[in-house]
Amino acid sequence: DFLVNMGIEVIFKIAAVGLITAMVGAILKKSGKDEIATLVGLVGLVIVLLLVVDMLSQLFTTMQSVFGDF
Repeated sequence: DFLVNMGIEVIFKIAAVGLITAMVGAILKKSGKDEIATLVGLVGLVIVLLLVVDMLSQLFTTMQSVFGDF
């Protein structure tokens, strides 16, 4: 139950980062600041990758505690 809630929470965080990044990027592109819009997109991607890496780290820690140290 905890892992399911955690998974849903991570999905919502990723969706929120994507929505905010898309809105800010669209606003910046309409105002003619394409370079900054690209940078905002890259920052959003890095944030999502950090969330995924953290989730994978927690998964490996859980697997290690379940199966023991090898």
